[in-house]
Amino acid sequence: MVINTASVKSEALLLFCRDLINSYKTTSLDIYNIDEDLKTFISTKIEDVSKAIDVLVQPNNYYIRNIRVINIKIILKYYNFINDEVSRYLQKEPNFNPSMLCFALLSTWFKELEYEKHKKEYIFFGLFPYWEVFDSLIVKSKDLEYKRLNVKMVQIAEDVIVKLDKKGLR
Repeated sequence: MVINTASVKSEALLLFCRDLINSYKTTSLDIYNIDEDLKTFISTKIEDVSKAIDVLVQPNNYYIRNIRVINIKIILKYYNFINDEVSRYLQKEPNFNPSMLCFALLSTWFKELEYEKHKKEYIFFGLFPYWEVFDSLIVKSKDLEYKRLNVKMVQIAEDVIVKLDKKGLR
């Protein structure tokens, strides 16, 4: 059986990002000086990404039910790899912005490394205007701590994606 590692890694990344989005929905940004327009902007963008992810990946119980299928095993292996790597970074500094981490992971994988750029099902992630999000959360941010946090999320995402890119099937 031939396994397209880029596709299974992409699916694992989307599953992980779906979990990040779910944690974003329960995270309070009130500790930072963020205006309501920015909160609305990010919520809208995260909802757009969430809808696109839901079109491409199955519900979580599907993966659990089919754990013995080789492709699912590999997807979950990469999911666990991503989760372990991100967790390792967050153990050092537990503050994080799940929305920024999600956008940074997706932009690094789909835009910078250009994975799945020729597959129509992933076109949304290749065309998504990540620069608008980065501009709003980093460049235009007035809260210096929030800006630092978001830069840290980009650094974590880039490190994790580079490791994922190099990770083999074993």
